[in-house]
Order: sequence, then C-alpha cells, then structure tokens
Amino acid sequence: MTTLSAKENIQAIVKAIKAEEAKLRQKHPLLAHQNTIGMAILLLSLSALIGVGALYYFAIIPAWLCIILAAIAASISHELEHDLIHKQYFSNQPFLHNFMMLTVWLMRPNTISPWYRRKMHLHHHKVSGTEQDLEERLVGNGIKKPLLRALVIVDGLLGLLINAKRFSKEIKGFSFFKVFNAGFPVTTAYFAILYSVIVFHLVDLFTPLAANSPALLLDIMAVFEFLMVVLIVPNIVRSSSLNFVTSSMHYYGGVNNMLEQTHVLTSRLFAPFNLFCFNFGHTHTIHHFVPNQPFYLRQMISKKVLEVMKKHGVRFNDFASIKQANRYQAS
Repeated sequence: MTTLSAKENIQAIVKAIKAEEAKLRQKHPLLAHQNTIGMAILLLSLSALIGVGALYYFAIIPAWLCIILAAIAASISHELEHDLIHKQYFSNQPFLHNFMMLTVWLMRPNTISPWYRRKMHLHHHKVSGTEQDLEERLVGNGIKKPLLRALVIVDGLLGLLINAKRFSKEIKGFSFFKVFNAGFPVTTAYFAILYSVIVFHLVDLFTPLAANSPALLLDIMAVFEFLMVVLIVPNIVRSSSLNFVTSSMHYYGGVNNMLEQTHVLTSRLFAPFNLFCFNFGHTHTIHHFVPNQPFYLRQMISKKVLEVMKKHGVRFNDFASIKQANRYQAS
C-alpha cells in the first residue's frame, strides 16, 4: 500500500488500465474493429452451444460433457451481455445491438431481461458496496447464513422470493413484480421447464406417473429433459459459479470509495468457478475502474494491471470479508 490518498491511488489505477489498453490497440490494429469482434464472438459461442447440443442429441457425447461445454459457451455470452449493457457493440445500430442482446438472453435464460438489467447494473456502479446495490444482493452478497446464501446463489427465483420483504424495506424503489416480470417470457419459460421436470420426477418416485401418462405429456417431458441437459443445467452451473464468485469478491458495507468496492480472486480455490464465468474473479475489479472496455481486453491486460492494482491498495483474496458477510474492514 502506498502513502497516496484513495483518490490518487484510484487515478493511478485508471491511468495504468487505459495505458495498457492503448498499447494493445496500437500493437493490434484489429482491435479497432470492436463491433465485428463482438459479433464474431457471439456467433462462435452460439454455434458452440448449438453444436454441443447436437453432439448430445446424436449421442456422440455424454450428458455430463455436454453440460460442461455448454456452460463454458454460455459464460462467454454473459461477458458479451455485460459489454452490451455498457454499449460496447453497435451502439449506433439499434437492430444489431438488440439482436445481440436478445441472443445472449436466449443463451442464458435464467437471467432477467438484459434491457432491464442495464438499469440495474449501471445503478450497481453508483452504489456498489451498499444496501442499495440490488444487483449484487440478488446473487447473495451480504448474506451471512451459509445455507441461505447457497440457496440464493443457485436459485435466483427462490432467492428473490425469500428476500422480497427485506428488499422492500431496505432498497429504494424495489418492486418484486418489476424484477419478476423482467424475466418474461424467456426466464419464465426457463423456470417453468426446470420445475416441471423436478415435479414430474418427484411424483414419479412415489407413483408410476411415467407409465400412466398420455403420450403427448411424455413427448413434452422428453423435450424438456433434452433442454435440461443442453441449456437449463449448464446455466445452473454457469450462474451458480458466477454468483458465487461475484458475491464473494464484492464488498457489502464499510465501503467509501472505488478501492473498497471489490477484491480480486486469484486463489486456486476459485479456479473451478472462474472456469464457468470466464475468469470473472481475476478481471472484474478492472471493470470497476474502467467500465467501458470489452471483456477480452480486460483478459489481455490483466497480468500487468493486477500488479498495479495491488501496489495501489486493491486487496486480493480477502477471505475474511466473506466470513463477515462481505463487509470491508479497514486495515
């Protein structure tokens, strides 16, 4: 930690991030084609997701491998959505921009509408680390009870239901129905499929439901079960990993400036989770200092920038804060 003020440390970090980005852009002129790169990544990740689903459909790969590969493909679409929220691609071409927004939502159907999330996420940057940060609180940040936190991390709908009363009291302008309806129709369909499959198989444990159901219902359940493997379960893996990482690295309470909003998660303990959220724990803190930057650039500059961030007071692997419901404790 230097003897500089918080403001001076923040300015030094921002300067270093922008300097490294400028070097990269000068070295690789291709990076100037940001719209094309974003669309290419989207189409490649979408093709990978469809391709993995096809391999599973034709029994070329097992279900477990399909789930892992599909989760990784979907994690890329999350990074793209994050960039789109900050209007990094086709900001002046509404049709292409909204096409990308819709596609990343369909690839990650257990999230709310990206158009609604834009408002929530931009608000997150303004109030990060406080009780007004709905985006992080929805994924478990600030919850001390381990079991409740785990439930919120894994199942966003149950987490919303459980915390709705508390959020109504503590968060200005919170509305359960606004957040719930922000998932219609994609997220609504996701949860309908998920809970239909769970209920069907639970009932079938106690009564021969599968043996006595009409053919149409069994055909529908076969489609639902296919979707469970290629889209639903992969996104449970993806979102649970992301929610665990992001709720662990964001502080909640005791935050006074940008240095205190997040810490960096480079520990090997988080490696399996970072795998399914595109190295989020390593790079997301960079985003807090310079939001308007494509995700792939953060990956490319992270090695040098993280050294600067550590020098200027950003914490790394602050596991003590997780035990204290993410509270930032001044050293």
